[in-house]
Amino acid sequence: MSANRPRAYRAARTAFPAVAMRGVACCAVALWALVASDAPAAPPPARPNIVFLLIDDMGWPDPACYGHPFHETPVIDRLAADGMKFTDFYAATPVCSSTRCTIQSGQYAARVGITDFIPGHWRPFEKLVVPPIENVLPEAIKTPGDALRAAGYATGYFGKWHLGPDATHGPHTRGYDVTARTLGREFAAWRKTKAPGPKRIDLLTDQTLWFIEQNRARPFFVTLSHHAVHIPLEATPEAVEKYRNKPKPATGVNNPIYAAMTEDLDRSIGRVLAKLDELDLAERTLVVFTSDNGGLRQIYTGVGEVVSTNAPLRDEKGTLYEGGIRVPMIVRWPGVVEPGTVCDEPTTTADLMSTFCEAAGAEPPDQPIDGSSLVPLLEDSQADLPRDAIYFHYPHYHHSRPAGAIRTGPWKLVEFFDGAPLELYNLADDLGETTNLAQKMPDKARQLQKRLADWRRAVGARMPSPNPKYDPARAHEWWSRRTNQPLDVEAMEKRYRSRAAKRRQQAKKRP
Repeated sequence: MSANRPRAYRAARTAFPAVAMRGVACCAVALWALVASDAPAAPPPARPNIVFLLIDDMGWPDPACYGHPFHETPVIDRLAADGMKFTDFYAATPVCSSTRCTIQSGQYAARVGITDFIPGHWRPFEKLVVPPIENVLPEAIKTPGDALRAAGYATGYFGKWHLGPDATHGPHTRGYDVTARTLGREFAAWRKTKAPGPKRIDLLTDQTLWFIEQNRARPFFVTLSHHAVHIPLEATPEAVEKYRNKPKPATGVNNPIYAAMTEDLDRSIGRVLAKLDELDLAERTLVVFTSDNGGLRQIYTGVGEVVSTNAPLRDEKGTLYEGGIRVPMIVRWPGVVEPGTVCDEPTTTADLMSTFCEAAGAEPPDQPIDGSSLVPLLEDSQADLPRDAIYFHYPHYHHSRPAGAIRTGPWKLVEFFDGAPLELYNLADDLGETTNLAQKMPDKARQLQKRLADWRRAVGARMPSPNPKYDPARAHEWWSRRTNQPLDVEAMEKRYRSRAAKRRQQAKKRP
């Protein structure tokens, strides 16, 4: 990339915002502004198409380009080679719904009020009563779909939503014109011509390919929100067999079905990128790839199968340690992102709204926006964003206890709300969060704790409260919010294993 390219791109995008082209006079002023600037006189780049690939439960080290020694992800690796790999990108929360609300709002989940997955876990006899959550994305919030549709984009969303019932509060009601609910007979007929693959993966991929084909002549914004690599584990028999026979590394968790599902997912992403190439759209398409939270280690904690690891990160999905929130993130944007670059600026899913709007020349929604646009980083991986901290709020029981966290520079503070001691880590020296420095550096810990508390007050974060029914002997019990009954976790595990065995038998019978 030439030294002048980022400045020229920013000047062109400023002079020609999509929402400002309302007449000849406006265009004339914009042309004058471009010529008068010190940027090279060149036509502005066309508004990019945007393809957003959101993976479910993919851990930070799962792709091979992030260091996994067993998984094979050639497409994701090539995407990183052609674009920018973020090393310190975070899901704004450690579970799905709350992270997804940050993407759709540009706000921290604590501000939105969806701080857990919908409907959430419940431990009625634990030390704390967790706060209530919103069960749908609040109606007042405008999404990236709303913003980009207003800017003239075709908008599509396929796959997992998890921000309210799909029938009444799905993406088709929140700014996305084309979704699985609106696809008709033409798509069904088109899909019959395609070779069948893993249903959970390839159906969503086919929907996305159809959308791209139908909107090739205009700018489009499409989200492909996969259910994989979330459990249940399932993959093509050929891929499973490949990994059963592949020599395993001496250490780590290297589950052949999980590895096969990861490769099946990688292959599906390759189909999307191939479609962009086929339609001559790749050079004017921004592709963003990330995950909604860290990887799940064990299907059912305490009784289930261990399926993956987030090592060298600590812990897993449902915790505020790095394994629960640090996720892979890759961006390819030809002409803007220099191939093969790496960015280590701490960034978060709350930044995606602003990024999509700036890239598309769309006006951000008229609502509080907590995130920052990542476009300056895409233009220059060494740039700084206008903030010095990012925040996390997860006041729920899951694979850990209700907690909050702040990261500023290399420093990360974790504060548990049940009165446990503060935990302070220097991630530059201790990526695995093995050495708590809070007692050695009490002033630093108290300073970050105060900043975290001030932030919670500013966004109106809901907090847990003491539980008058606290019973240490029963604190471990999980209950269902839907049935108001305790969950039989061991029975759930048995059902899972039975269904998994049935799927494996059915897979063997396929021609």
